[in-house]
This record gives sequence, C-alpha cells and structure tokens, in this order.
Amino acid sequence: MKASIIFTGTGPILILTSYESLTDPKLIDKLASKGIKKFIATELPIEEVEKRYKEHFKIVLDDLHQTDDLRVLDYNGHNILESFSFAEMGKPVYYEP
Repeated sequence: MKASIIFTGTGPILILTSYESLTDPKLIDKLASKGIKKFIATELPIEEVEKRYKEHFKIVLDDLHQTDDLRVLDYNGHNILESFSFAEMGKPVYYEP
C-alpha cells in the first residue's frame, strides 16, 4: 500500500493505493472517473500517514464500500498540508493527458 497526496484543480487529496506507480494506467483511469484528469502527485511514507491518521487510517483500509486499489483518506486540503511537511514528500510526479 502506498500513500500519496494528489494535488488537483480543486485542492489536494490524500489517497491510499495498491498501485505500484502513480502513473499506472488503471490508477489514471480511476482518478479520471472521479474527474481528476490532470494532477501533481507525491508519495508519503505510509508509516507516517498511519501514525497521524491513527484509527481513521484503519477504518479507511477496512471500508468495504471502497475498492481495494484506491481509497481516499482525506480530502481536506488544509488538514493534509498542515499534517505533512514538504520535506516528507517524495519527488513530484506530473500528469496530464
């Protein structure tokens, strides 16, 4: 499982995904189906995300209403950016169709 911040036109979201790459065509299709066609993404250390989101992290992983390959952990951009420093973020990935 990977954790990633996806910077979209409407603000950042924090996702958990089982895809190996943030540009995997299946992940791109999933994001596009949610209206996200162009983005900047960066990975976060999964251990740090789990520490900061604690029980909510576990609830999202156990949520049977979401697919196994993409789960939105947080869509509050202010909260996401307050929770993680830029130094914790991996190298950005830029995607546009």
